[in-house]
Amino acid sequence: MNEHYFSSTPSGPDHRRVLDVELAGQNVQVETSGSIFSPDGVDRGTRVLLNVVPALPESGDFLDIGSGWGPIALTMGLLSARAHITALEVNDRAAMLTAANASRLGLKNITVKHPDEVTEDATFDVIWSNPPIRIGKAALHAILTRWLPTLTPGGQAWLVVAKKLGADSLMRWIQTMLEAKAPGEFTIRRAATDKGFRVLQVERAL
Repeated sequence: MNEHYFSSTPSGPDHRRVLDVELAGQNVQVETSGSIFSPDGVDRGTRVLLNVVPALPESGDFLDIGSGWGPIALTMGLLSARAHITALEVNDRAAMLTAANASRLGLKNITVKHPDEVTEDATFDVIWSNPPIRIGKAALHAILTRWLPTLTPGGQAWLVVAKKLGADSLMRWIQTMLEAKAPGEFTIRRAATDKGFRVLQVERAL
């Protein structure tokens, strides 16, 4: 890849193709393209995350941070038809693909937004994310500082991070950041380790 997938306006060729993938236990078709994250299908980290997360509530406000072509947001939409899912994406091409794939699958409960389009007072009951680790520590910390505190009381965030890319140190940083923002309100634990990835669970107290 000669261009970062987190570029807001990717300049690489927009070669669309349709893939057969499994999401939420269903075989579905989705559209992907170049200059986005994991254009060849569901990446290994996201698959690890989706295999570990618990059953979703039937309804609520859910968040996918960095949707790519949409595997996490689409899974949420397929599993919880009465929920409202916000899919955050800064890459214009990926955002369009998430929206197109939601339409392709008949999911009307997914809204794709640039982070700047979300109001400061928005809150979420569930956050699932394969966060963009490779954007650099400062930018990653800014993303997590912005979105993890939006959890509602009793809400949970589930993040997948490659162990070799600093999952354990990131977990310690998240704990320190959340404790500073809301003392005693958040807990974080390592929920699973699989295929070189850590799955981290953050929960806000009721």
